[in-house]
Amino acid sequence: MTLHNQYRRFLVIGCGSIGKRHIGNLLSLNAGEVTAFDIRPERRVETADKFGISVLDRLDDALLRGPDAVIVAVPTSLHIPLAMKAAEHGCHLFIEKPLSNSLEGMDIFLGRVSEKKIATLVGCNLRFHPGLKMIKGLLEKEQIGKPVAARVEFGQYLPDWRPHEDYRGSYSARLDLGGGIILDAIHEIDYIRWMLGHVSRVACLAGRLSSLETQTEDTAAVLLQFDCGAIGEVHLDYVQRAYSRSCHIIGDRGTIRWDYSSGEVRWYCADSRRWNLFQNPPGWNPNQMYLDEMRHFLKCLDGEENPALDAFEGARVLEIAVAAKKSSETGKFMKTGDSPWDERKRRLL
Repeated sequence: MTLHNQYRRFLVIGCGSIGKRHIGNLLSLNAGEVTAFDIRPERRVETADKFGISVLDRLDDALLRGPDAVIVAVPTSLHIPLAMKAAEHGCHLFIEKPLSNSLEGMDIFLGRVSEKKIATLVGCNLRFHPGLKMIKGLLEKEQIGKPVAARVEFGQYLPDWRPHEDYRGSYSARLDLGGGIILDAIHEIDYIRWMLGHVSRVACLAGRLSSLETQTEDTAAVLLQFDCGAIGEVHLDYVQRAYSRSCHIIGDRGTIRWDYSSGEVRWYCADSRRWNLFQNPPGWNPNQMYLDEMRHFLKCLDGEENPALDAFEGARVLEIAVAAKKSSETGKFMKTGDSPWDERKRRLL
């Protein structure tokens, strides 16, 4: 039996833009009963009116309703405290990216997840983008030979992210809420690691370089050394006025290029000496990533699929982002991959 034919109760913590997106998608998938929690009265009213669901003003009351799974969609610094609270109630967890803004308390949290056999998924929706899935497949089939280098880029003007809000008060601009482009754009670090494997060393230059009024870095250049030997360059910024997101992977037998805006993947193979083209499916829209991500979470709850990015792997991705921040402060290369989380995960399995 598939999960969406079973009755489950979902609690969405946080009714901002991403929280409302998840509520809408859970309802469209007929996933089960959906309730929500938010500390802001106007968001509670807006969400209840839009979706016709119960939106509570006390988290303890919401958890006492016995949700089977909790979606954590609040500012980054609150992810682990709220996820831990839900885990104490035995709830399975979908946690928006990044997993946290620091590694503090991570071992305790992962230990609790392991102890209680909790299914987890970290919300890196770009893993469900058709173009990036295509690239992953090309690399697995060794279509460009051995990867030796990658250039990954994302940039968008921060005030354009949520035009109806003052960006200066957003979590992106605030240090205490876990903002900054390195954590905000952790998608790029996640997907290039997904494609090229574990990262052993990290270096980074980052800072507030524009006229934007933030407490956090608005521009970063991250250098990654992968265990496979490949080198990765990741550029991230809050500054570009025209949205830009792309990936360029160089192999010893070819090259792959992806552009989010055009919806195209192009790859060149030395054997055929020609470029090939893949385009997003007709009618594809960005919400399809989030729908597919939520379908995947439902199947994980049902035991039909393993999480694409569970909390243990999400912690490893976060470790890279934290190392990048540390490198930008110290001017030194940082080593990664020495955490004890594999043992925790083995206990869960």
